[in-house]
Amino acid sequence: MVAVVVAGGATGIGASVVRALRSRGDQVVLIDINRDAGQVVAAEQAPGPCWFIEADFSKPTNALLALTDAAEILSGLDVLFYNAGYLLAKPLAEWTLDDWENSEAVNLQSPFFMVQAAAPYLRKSSRGRVILTSSTGGLRGHAGMPAYHATKAGVIGLVRSLADELGPAGITVNALCPGWVDTSFNDEYWDYQTDRAVAVKALEASIPLRRQAKPDEVAKTVLFLVDEASSYVTGQALVVDGGYTAV
Repeated sequence: MVAVVVAGGATGIGASVVRALRSRGDQVVLIDINRDAGQVVAAEQAPGPCWFIEADFSKPTNALLALTDAAEILSGLDVLFYNAGYLLAKPLAEWTLDDWENSEAVNLQSPFFMVQAAAPYLRKSSRGRVILTSSTGGLRGHAGMPAYHATKAGVIGLVRSLADELGPAGITVNALCPGWVDTSFNDEYWDYQTDRAVAVKALEASIPLRRQAKPDEVAKTVLFLVDEASSYVTGQALVVDGGYTAV
């Protein structure tokens, strides 16, 4: 049984990962700002236990404190999956300092401080794993989302540095880079488009598999990174995008 913290697990990819881990008996602490959805996911019946902690990652110190509380609940830690994200889309002239700082806090600062807090626990584990959700947005850009793309690219750089630092302790650190996933997380981007339906159709036509991913499909890659099958995989940005960045 693996002890896992999933930060940003109330909906979408995170919720799918929580369910997949619990279905095989792993114990999970789910941390999210969305109390209602998080408590529902945590209360679902499954072989593995789950606890919920509410935390707002726009304040990076909350990430550190929540991780410490979670590790105490679990009596240790084997895996940290930081999946929380903040996406904002608007014209360049409308961006404010608060917009930028909130994006940086949730997408880049909080995962750093959460790994910092997790490291002492992971060093004691026989299978320490860190998985940080980046995005194909860290590899390419879209108008209207400068902070999202900048911070997700930053996550990839962060992962490479942490992989080098934590590798001697046997801890692997990798970035998950999903492409377009059919969840409400992307509503901000779709609402920014002139015609949402037309934009979705055009986007899906540009993906070789001609569709967006389902959260469960991305969750399977997370399970690979959690398991022993990935024991020699570290410092990588694993792209799960249906071929979107390949063409």
